[in-house]
Amino acid sequence: MTTYGTIPTTSIGGTNVEYLSRAKARIKSGLGTRRPWKEMFNLHSFSLPRGVYDAFSRIKTNVGYFRMNYAILMLIIIFMSLLWLPISLIVFVVMMAAWLFLYFLRDEPLVIMNRTIDDRTVLIVLSILTIVVLLLTGATWNIISSVLIGAAVVVVHAAIRSTDDLLLDDGGETGGYIATSSS
Repeated sequence: MTTYGTIPTTSIGGTNVEYLSRAKARIKSGLGTRRPWKEMFNLHSFSLPRGVYDAFSRIKTNVGYFRMNYAILMLIIIFMSLLWLPISLIVFVVMMAAWLFLYFLRDEPLVIMNRTIDDRTVLIVLSILTIVVLLLTGATWNIISSVLIGAAVVVVHAAIRSTDDLLLDDGGETGGYIATSSS
């Protein structure tokens, strides 16, 4: 009996298909932890803060709540600043792979030398490492300007985005309280 034209499901190809389906599921679940963009840019949720304390409180809450969205936004701004610098863009793509596997697509805590590393630490280390590696490519002013622009965008958004309609119940990340809509 011949088996020409059939695709074996138990050989190496089968494990590749299984690996790809697991990777696809991890991408969906990893990006699922970010907040919906509609919620982030809900026009009814924008208002000026009542004072400096209110602005700082909003920034702290929104940065904790929209942390993954803000990280994606910063990476997009940095990517756009590197479009005309091919070497820096290649280095950035390599760093994006590190971001994907170490921050965005992880479904279990990162453990290094029997110590669990929390998401905030991974975010800070990857951010610093990305900027330092990109600075070594000679794109210093592009990186500095894009980081400053990205930080300004994040701070302005976090300050004017009201926190009244956010459900904050994840403990230490955002203060450990539940804010509900006041309408």
